[in-house]
Amino acid sequence: MSPPAPVARWSVVVAGVWAGVLLGVGALAAPAAFAALAPAEAGRLLARVFAQEAWLSLGLAAGLFVVERRRARRLAAAGAGSVLSAEVLLLLGVLFCTVAGYFAVQPMMAAARAGQGAWSFGALHGVSSALFALKGLLILALAWRWAAR
Repeated sequence: MSPPAPVARWSVVVAGVWAGVLLGVGALAAPAAFAALAPAEAGRLLARVFAQEAWLSLGLAAGLFVVERRRARRLAAAGAGSVLSAEVLLLLGVLFCTVAGYFAVQPMMAAARAGQGAWSFGALHGVSSALFALKGLLILALAWRWAAR
């Protein structure tokens, strides 16, 4: 038993567009900002872009989580799956990457830039980049799985 066709189709579209947004931010906007602006200005611009992306990711993940959780519950009630589906786990992973990357690591990066904290800015930037890349891969996997239904 799967969700109604329009809901399933829109979930695939949302996940695909979301993955495109992440790719656009990470592969186009960030390098272009540093190529066109002074490093401090590029950093300020991208801080705003990543803030908007984090809030967008939280909203999309929460909305898709509700849709997928309902589907997983219906399948579990019919004896055809688990309430903890692979798609639910992927969305939880995306939520973790967003919260950890933006709401935990970004403030630490600001402190490191000011000379505070135990971690270097470069190390924290690497962690933040890895979480962002992992989030993109998780969303791509989610879109792939939904498109295969």
